[in-house]
Amino acid sequence: MSAATAVVSIKNLKLALPPGADRRYAVDDVSLDLTPGKILCVVGESGSGKSMCAHALMGLLPDTIGREAGEIVYDGHNLLALDETGWLALRGRHIAMVFQEPMTALNPLMRIGEQIAEMFEAHNLLTPKERTQKALQLLREVGLPDPERSMRAYPHQLSGGQRQRAMIAMALALEPAVLVADEPTTALDVTTQAQILKLIRDLQRSRNMAVMFITHDFGVVADIADRVIVLQHGKVVEQGAADDVLLRPQHSYTRALLAAVPSMQPPQRAPLAGRAKAVEVVGLDKTYVSGGGWFQPERRVRAANEVNFDILKGETLGLVGESGSGKSSVARLVMRLIEPDQGTIRLGDIDFTRIGGKELRKARSRIQMIFQDPFASLNPRRKVGNIIADGPIAHGTDAATAHKRAGELLGLVGLNASALERYPHEFSGGQRQRIGIARALALEPEIIVADEAVSALDVSVQAQVLNLLEDLKKRLGLSMLFITHDLRVAAQICDRIAVMQRGAIVELKPTAALFSAPEHAYTRELLAAVPGQTSSSRAA
Repeated sequence: MSAATAVVSIKNLKLALPPGADRRYAVDDVSLDLTPGKILCVVGESGSGKSMCAHALMGLLPDTIGREAGEIVYDGHNLLALDETGWLALRGRHIAMVFQEPMTALNPLMRIGEQIAEMFEAHNLLTPKERTQKALQLLREVGLPDPERSMRAYPHQLSGGQRQRAMIAMALALEPAVLVADEPTTALDVTTQAQILKLIRDLQRSRNMAVMFITHDFGVVADIADRVIVLQHGKVVEQGAADDVLLRPQHSYTRALLAAVPSMQPPQRAPLAGRAKAVEVVGLDKTYVSGGGWFQPERRVRAANEVNFDILKGETLGLVGESGSGKSSVARLVMRLIEPDQGTIRLGDIDFTRIGGKELRKARSRIQMIFQDPFASLNPRRKVGNIIADGPIAHGTDAATAHKRAGELLGLVGLNASALERYPHEFSGGQRQRIGIARALALEPEIIVADEAVSALDVSVQAQVLNLLEDLKKRLGLSMLFITHDLRVAAQICDRIAVMQRGAIVELKPTAALFSAPEHAYTRELLAAVPGQTSSSRAA
């Protein structure tokens, strides 16, 4: 690819980090070209400089980042020389962006149709009636079901995949030459992810757009990329055609990232026969009811529909399915964070659904949870030592003993005891998740519920946390309910897998048997949607 054919060229870009950062440059001498009709995937771990390149291209760099050298050339002009008025004229109309989390990027107080129409209004384009018609046309183009209803909906009334489609419609409204997609499928389940990837690829081809697609998922790269650039600590360590980078990586860092991608081939696991039950769930049922007021009809959603499963001692049972399938509701029911409408949950010899008061409080120490987002679940105003010690202290352990145990637990999860005196924001995402694991272990539970515990992590950090969980399970004799939408992860850590669809378990098998001979059509659909299983999508 030559710069002569590029619609945008980033040339020798250097972006300086503020004093006291872990390195001098966020982006260090990065050059890349974006070409019409092609997708460039920018790959690397958190902190590699991927998003900084995207934000520089959109004029959205924070004030703390210094522009030391380089240029971004579009239509013969250096974009880094633009003032804010120039950026406002450029964004959306020439270069547009799809963000990772649409719920934070969309205005929660505006209807979807109004937000898309606002794109035309900001650039003084079309009449109000034409803006509404164009917004409806865009929602149809991105495949939103019932686009007329979606026009009137607020962001919270759409699913995650639907919100991402609405974001794509906004980004494409003014027919930009360049689309920047910053981790747009990271939080999505496999079938929705596959749909969004296909949508971006189809729209990119039909509109002949240049696309910069930022991701840490090499499965996504295999599905969508024409070319790949790999960043490490702000530097380009490898670049080339997608097949060359994926099949013949030259740099050790690229090879390490590829090696960390979980395989769809489950490892050999120890037999489970003869083990006692750590958890038994029988006939679990939960229906959410909303609306029913003056202006809204009552809406009923059955999140758990006669759910039955058990978890043996020392076993990891995976719970997989799309968003809205009921996975997290089952997790909260098993934890008794919400109450079931009917059904029984037994923890060993205790009927967990029939106890309350002090008995319930004591039993809660037997089952603990690791949350998806450790930054949101760790109190930002408390030091790590206090966060870990709080649980044991609440259950009667004296403060000195609890804090000593907190230091031991940090060592167990691979962190230095000096972390006791630091705050959550002083750690990386992977380190915060280790702290979350240490907190879950503080009460010496028998059962861990891990709700999407590695979904937001880079592949290499994800591999480390999965290995840690597997090691802790063996060393401490833990049983685990592992909830995930990533079937690659489930393949590596789960002894058995239960597949959920619309609140019901439609298939439950040992992992190897489920992957080799799925019986239910929905299971086969999930397995077929896992990205990167074939390179045929690029050859198409």
